[in-house]
Amino acid sequence: MMGAQVAPHPSAPQTGKGYAVRVEYTQEFWDDRYRQRPRIWSGRPNRQLVAVAEDLPPGKALDVGCGEGADAAWLASRGWAVLGIDVSEVAVSRARAHAEGLDTPVAERLEFRQVDLLASPELPDGLDLVSIQFLHLPEPERSRIFGALAYLVGVGGTLLIVAHDPSDLSTEVRRPPQPDLFYTPQEIAALLDDTWDVRACESRPRTERTGDGREVTVHDAVLQAVRIR
Repeated sequence: MMGAQVAPHPSAPQTGKGYAVRVEYTQEFWDDRYRQRPRIWSGRPNRQLVAVAEDLPPGKALDVGCGEGADAAWLASRGWAVLGIDVSEVAVSRARAHAEGLDTPVAERLEFRQVDLLASPELPDGLDLVSIQFLHLPEPERSRIFGALAYLVGVGGTLLIVAHDPSDLSTEVRRPPQPDLFYTPQEIAALLDDTWDVRACESRPRTERTGDGREVTVHDAVLQAVRIR
């Protein structure tokens, strides 16, 4: 598998070498957050990933922001060879531990790495699936990184980006009170050129519980696109 550096994509805004990195995107921040609880996430694969990938033939996948590894493990159980990356070494360690408990053929299709996307790492290209689940970044980092990750998808491959929709900020569910972290699928679709076929660009409703147990309707911003050349 060839490697490609996640550097500024030609269609994405550029950032200077000396720009400040907000603390919530650092390894230290996320390591501390993961250490606060023995498990942060549910252990189940994200529903939008399942909805899209269950009909895709298995190939090579990149799981961006893999957390504790549930999405990557689900993909591997369906025959995918998966590289899961996360800025947190604690999360990556948990994902590796989770993989050790899986059947050997599934575990052998999994690899996890600690990766800081802001540092322009080298990642494999020619991928059949790049899945980015709930990675919330402000501009200009968002366009730079998403544009570069899209560039790793090979012809015929799928780019899937799922995020909390900006409309969630007006609900009672817990979301970071930072509007600049939220984006619509249309904003991300605008980063793609005519080498892409956009299959879904919409906000999909689902229910989520508030801190006091009430069910509230929230929305996932979903972009699914296939590279056609």
